[in-house]
Amino acid sequence: MKTLKYPAFYGVFPCFGYIMGFFIFLCTTYSCNDEVLNITPSDRYSDIEVWQDGGLIEAFVNNTYAKIPHGFYYPYRNNLSCYADEIYYRGGGTDFINAGDITPDRLYNLDRWNGPKNYWDVVTNANIFFYNIENSEIDGELKSRMKGEMKMLRGYAYFMLTQFWGGVPLFTEPFELDSDFKIPRKSYEECLAFALNEVEEAIALLPLNYNDDNLGRVTKGAAMGLKSRMTLYAASPLVNSGSDLSKWQVAADAAKAVIDLNEYALFDDYKTLFLRENSYNTEVLWARPFNHPVVSEAAYMELALYPNGYGGYGQPHPIQAIIDDYEMTSGLLPAEDPSYDPQDPYVNRDPRFYASIFYDGAPFQGRTVETFLPGGLDSRESPISPWNATETGYYIRKFCDDKIVNPNTTNQGNSPYIFIRYAEILLNYAEAMYELGDEEAARKYVNMIRSRPGVSMPPIAESGIELRDRIRHERRIELAFEEHRYFDVRRWMIAPEVLNVDAARMDIQRDPSTGKKTYTIVPFNTRRFNDKNYWLPIPQSEIEKNENLTQNQGY
Repeated sequence: MKTLKYPAFYGVFPCFGYIMGFFIFLCTTYSCNDEVLNITPSDRYSDIEVWQDGGLIEAFVNNTYAKIPHGFYYPYRNNLSCYADEIYYRGGGTDFINAGDITPDRLYNLDRWNGPKNYWDVVTNANIFFYNIENSEIDGELKSRMKGEMKMLRGYAYFMLTQFWGGVPLFTEPFELDSDFKIPRKSYEECLAFALNEVEEAIALLPLNYNDDNLGRVTKGAAMGLKSRMTLYAASPLVNSGSDLSKWQVAADAAKAVIDLNEYALFDDYKTLFLRENSYNTEVLWARPFNHPVVSEAAYMELALYPNGYGGYGQPHPIQAIIDDYEMTSGLLPAEDPSYDPQDPYVNRDPRFYASIFYDGAPFQGRTVETFLPGGLDSRESPISPWNATETGYYIRKFCDDKIVNPNTTNQGNSPYIFIRYAEILLNYAEAMYELGDEEAARKYVNMIRSRPGVSMPPIAESGIELRDRIRHERRIELAFEEHRYFDVRRWMIAPEVLNVDAARMDIQRDPSTGKKTYTIVPFNTRRFNDKNYWLPIPQSEIEKNENLTQNQGY
């Protein structure tokens, strides 16, 4: 059989998505004496053919990548930033979640258990792969690499399941017709240990780099970066109630191992590091590329994020809380800086603010953004799709390719979704070193981020609890809208403090005769966090199918 070749591995997703369903069927095929039925169909592959052909196995691995949930899943309401103190999303069930009203039969866009993008599909593919791969006679190097990839992806999937639900059922083999489907949950510790072991095995199998045809696959550095995140979360107060310092040491060691690779560095342009033109820059450990319009599932970031006056749908809107947390260029918060003028609130702010936020007055594509009333071109009184206007006075600029004009056409960007980048690793190390008592190291690695080219914010000098707060604050700003905050406020157990605050918006009124603007912060969106919300409820449909599956407390 001729081995299939693919010039860019993400390009195979659409064509192979339609045939992946038959793999499970192939695992349960039966023999028949009727010779007519024994004829191999010309439009499909037998189970034996699939697992002896390197190209088909690679397609199966590629399909597993495509199943991984990500934060750019259009139209963006699946992004976890919508469920933290970062974003208000217009519609889509987000208000129920942010009001603490999520229930076992109403997970809405947080359903990564049964939803269109869910982690169990990744686990299932990995289990099928490992069930078959040992009997494959493909090249040893290719087999080893793909085993490393699937170990990494299965470890990532189980890690993410534990971060949403705590302990989950743990299975590593495909289900057969006579399998016992009523598997009880393992503990959080057991699931995390399994996921960590998968990732450690992946580290030993994966290459550090790929050729151009394979960019986008997970690497040794990506697996080491994931280990850094996993061990940091495992050391955090939510699951380390005894403040076991040995767990913080493991986290510090994992982050330092990535740093010591000398493979990664902070990219010199914060604004463009997220764009396709810099998809594989020095800061990216693992990213999910897109290829619109060749691949049907594209990111559509400009369409989702641009202000309505620029042809975008403007669906997620940053809330005032995160705007207020962008420092002044002095290094002080606006509330602490005497030079801050609440009636001219967007001057002299952290450069990452301008790279991340469309605000009233922001220069963009030949004019300034207008979220003021009456009559702002990007407000709800805009002549261009006013129903797509911001509810907070802001839009997200981060991830957008400013060169894209009128995204409501086929003119779309292809910003990759970055799972892990080097700035996170530096922040992980700083946090772990602070918890271990090495404040000098903690400050050093935070200041590496603050001094990056194009940012150049003043160094931090605090100590004690104030230093811990500065480290946490730096994560909030540096990693804004990248789906970290949802987990950070939970693992630090500060969710009741920051998520029980009603979201506020900026109301901007402009005098038509003088052009003078008046800025007023107004609460507008009720938000509540209950202790049970540290973990999601297991979907009710799963509880009903499996009496051995216990529900999370409070649901």
